[in-house]
Amino acid sequence: MRTSGILMHISSLPSPGGIGTLGNEAFAFADFLRASGLSIWQVLPIGPTGYGESPYQSSSVFAGNPLLISLPKLREEGLLEFRDEELYQPPEEDRVDYDNVRKNKTELLRRCFAQSGEKLRPQIDSFRKDNPWVDDFALFTAVKAKFNQTMWTRWPDPDIKFRRPEALARYREELKEEISFHVFCQYLFRKQWFALKAYCNDHGISLFGDMPIYVAEDSADTWTHPEIFQLDKNRIPKRVAGVPPDYFSEDGQLWGNPLYRWTYLRFRGFDWWVDRMKGMAALYDMVRIDHFIGFANYYSVAYGAPNARNGKWVIGPGKALFKKLQAEVPNIRIIAEDLGCVNKRVRRLLDWCGYPGMKILTFGFDSDESNSHFIGNYKENSVAYTGTHDNDTALGWAQKADPKVLAFAGKVCGFTKAEEAPEALVKALFACPCEIAVVPMQDLLGLDGSARMNYPGSPGGNWLWRMKDGALTADLSMRVFKLNKETKRDNR
Repeated sequence: MRTSGILMHISSLPSPGGIGTLGNEAFAFADFLRASGLSIWQVLPIGPTGYGESPYQSSSVFAGNPLLISLPKLREEGLLEFRDEELYQPPEEDRVDYDNVRKNKTELLRRCFAQSGEKLRPQIDSFRKDNPWVDDFALFTAVKAKFNQTMWTRWPDPDIKFRRPEALARYREELKEEISFHVFCQYLFRKQWFALKAYCNDHGISLFGDMPIYVAEDSADTWTHPEIFQLDKNRIPKRVAGVPPDYFSEDGQLWGNPLYRWTYLRFRGFDWWVDRMKGMAALYDMVRIDHFIGFANYYSVAYGAPNARNGKWVIGPGKALFKKLQAEVPNIRIIAEDLGCVNKRVRRLLDWCGYPGMKILTFGFDSDESNSHFIGNYKENSVAYTGTHDNDTALGWAQKADPKVLAFAGKVCGFTKAEEAPEALVKALFACPCEIAVVPMQDLLGLDGSARMNYPGSPGGNWLWRMKDGALTADLSMRVFKLNKETKRDNR
């Protein structure tokens, strides 16, 4: 069955308060998808953002980002009182000002906690029981705040750093109110998320999530489960993740995430991974596993190395992990992000799992027709994109492309000018044989490189783009609907 969808993070919605939320604008976006014949909504990781506001460096693999909670929804439910003018008014409607958004939203969420925390206690007690991760996450977040957001490996009290029982009990009592607040926020996030998911599913829309293979060093996950990571006796990573030097980077990429102790995890029946994937299956209908390559073989770099030049490849868990996951978590569709160093071991694992890989249309024109991303080489069991959150927009790419590359793309996709590229590339993508075609919202709107979501390797200026209010027009919806019909991607 051929389907299509849009890549659009929640934070990019034009919600009031300076950042996209799980409020009315999210439901309106689902309506736009349905009216356009689209059946997939892909989002970026929805956890609390980490360094540089990256959703790929979250403080928890289970928690939701409180900044995505809709305050107007809370007011509609009688849980929070506020005036419209109390919501942050951003100077630029197409950019997220995280510092001011966080300050404003935290203040109003604390007011909500004061007004409704006690009223919701029965529901929150039930939520805590059903989500055992949330108490450790809330304690972690509260202790970090107490220590001025210091990374947990540098907390001045070694007893809580090493999770000694008496310290855990002491801080849980001392920070009881703060812990309750963070649990309260997670309850609100989940309530709103599952309301949106139910609406999407009821209207034929699948929610497509994104799961980083690695976790952040400064996370509740590494603090709570240090035994499953390659850490030394002081909880400092021994080896960290990255990718080796290539055509684009002579130093490689040093991500810095702690690596897993795969042999130990296998001995435990991959229990932590089973729990993680069960969590993903609850949140999403399908999920992209970022850097799937790392399950076949992963690049290991010594902690403290200045770059990724001198790392080494190590064999990953391979089939053993996915045999366990397929048995324990059968109710989720997995997409493998297989971009990068794809060797025979990676291909064999992908073939065995049967998961669709990814094809990026704008990657396919910088050589010749032997390029694996050239559209003539696409196969059904793939998810095809014009680009991802890590790439320039289609228009930005076209405006910066080498003239020979652009001419080749124009010959294949049927355009002559850079400004014609977005529409032509989207049409070509929908017509390709891949079962799933996904377009970043920026490309559907024909936006230039100023709307790019992320610049890999750049520490700032990322994850900021927001769609302007009024961008979802009836004309745009009709054009996409006709394209879906023409390419047989609308199955309703």
